[in-house]
Amino acid sequence: MLNRRDFIINGSLLAGTAALASPVFGESSVGMTKTIRVGLIGCGGRGTGAIFQALDADPDVQVTALADVFEDNLANTLASLKEKYGARIKVDEKTSFLGFDAYERLIKSNVDVVLLCTPPNFRPAHLTLAIQEGKHVFCEKPVAIDIPGLHQVEAAVKLAKEKKLCLVSGFCFRYSFPNREIISRVHAGAIGDIKSISTFRHGGELSYKERQPSWSDMAYQLRNWYYYQRYSGDMIVEQTIHSLDYMSWILNDELPKKVTATGGRQSRPWNKFGNVYDHFTVEYEYNNGFRGFHFGRQQNGTTPRNTVEAMGTKGYVDVALNSNYEIIGEQPWKNKARLNNMYQTQHDELFKAIRNGVAVNDGDFMVKSTLLAIWGRLSAYSGKSIGYEEVINLQGRLGPAVEDYHWDMNIDELTIARPGSYKLT
Repeated sequence: MLNRRDFIINGSLLAGTAALASPVFGESSVGMTKTIRVGLIGCGGRGTGAIFQALDADPDVQVTALADVFEDNLANTLASLKEKYGARIKVDEKTSFLGFDAYERLIKSNVDVVLLCTPPNFRPAHLTLAIQEGKHVFCEKPVAIDIPGLHQVEAAVKLAKEKKLCLVSGFCFRYSFPNREIISRVHAGAIGDIKSISTFRHGGELSYKERQPSWSDMAYQLRNWYYYQRYSGDMIVEQTIHSLDYMSWILNDELPKKVTATGGRQSRPWNKFGNVYDHFTVEYEYNNGFRGFHFGRQQNGTTPRNTVEAMGTKGYVDVALNSNYEIIGEQPWKNKARLNNMYQTQHDELFKAIRNGVAVNDGDFMVKSTLLAIWGRLSAYSGKSIGYEEVINLQGRLGPAVEDYHWDMNIDELTIARPGSYKLT
C-alpha cells in the first residue's frame, strides 16, 4: 500500500482524460476487433442501467453473459435487454450464471468487458479476478468496504496499469461536463487558495423489501443489502461517498492527515433495517490546517440537499447537483448548457477508449475516495479521531471472504456500532 506521501505525489488520473493517456492495447484484443463482448455481474437496478448504457455507447457491443445470485434478477434483466436490443443480446442458458461463484464463471467466459455492479463487499474479489483474466472493467462505486479490501483493489489497479487495461469507475460526478469545467477552472486558480469545503448529501430512506416466507436469512439480507454493514459498508461508503469524491477531486485527490466523525441512528428502529447508521458528519483535516466537512443523512421527512461549496480567496464554488453549477467571485462562471447524462458518458468514454486502444484508469482516485468514506465511518463508529497511519494499517473485515458465502451460512448477530465501545482492529 502506498504511504500518504506517495499517494499525494503520484496523484490520480482525472476522469475523462483519455486523450492524455498513451495509446496502448491491453491483453484483450478488443481494440482490433469489431464486436465488443460484454458481461454483467449483478443484475439489480444499477447493473441493468449500466448494461443498457454499455449497449448505447457503441453499436457493436453485444451482451454475451449475465451473472447474479438471484434467478429473478437475471431473468428480468435478460427480458428487458432482449425487448430493447434484440439480436445484440447473445445470452443463453449456458451463459446465464447463477450463484455465489457466478462471477468467476462469467469472467472466465468469452467476454472482453466486465461490468461490476454487485453489492460492494464483493467488489475487491471480482475486480481482482477480472484484471487477472485480462478484462476491461466498469467498476461501480464504492470499490471496497474495509481496509483489507481496499489494499486488494489497489493491487488490482496496479495490475490493470501493467496490463494496459481500461478501468472506469462509477464515480459519476467526474463524468459530468459542468463539474469538469468547474474543476478545471478551480485548478487553474479561479477561486484562489481554497480555504474550506463543505459537502451535503441529505435525503430520505432507501427502498426496503419485506421478507417473504421462502427467503432464507441470507436471501433477505442480500435483497436489502444496503442496510447491512457487511455488504454496503454503511451509507457513507455506499451512497454519500459521491460527495467525498467531489471534495477530493477539488483537492487534487490529496489525502488528509486526520479524520474526526460522528454519526448514529435516530430515525430507523433498532430492530429493523439492518445495522447501518442514518446520519454522518465528518471533518477531514489536512496538513496545511485546511478542513473539509461532510454531512450525510437518510431520514424521511427531512429537507433534501445535495451540494458542494468550496470557499477560496478569490471566490467560491456553488454546486447544487443537477440544478446549479457556478463560480462566484473575480472569475465568475455559470453553466448554461444542457446537462449531459453522466452515467452514459462513463460508458461512452470507456468504449471509445477501448476502440482506440487507449488505456484509461480511474483506479487511483477511486481508491482514495473509497478510503475517505471508510475512514469517516470508522471514526464515527469508534468515536475517535483517526490518523492516516492508523487507518491504513487496520486489518478488520466487515464480513466473510467471498469464497465463504453460501445460502445456508450462519448469519452472525449484526449489531449497530456504539461510539466509545466499537473497537478498531
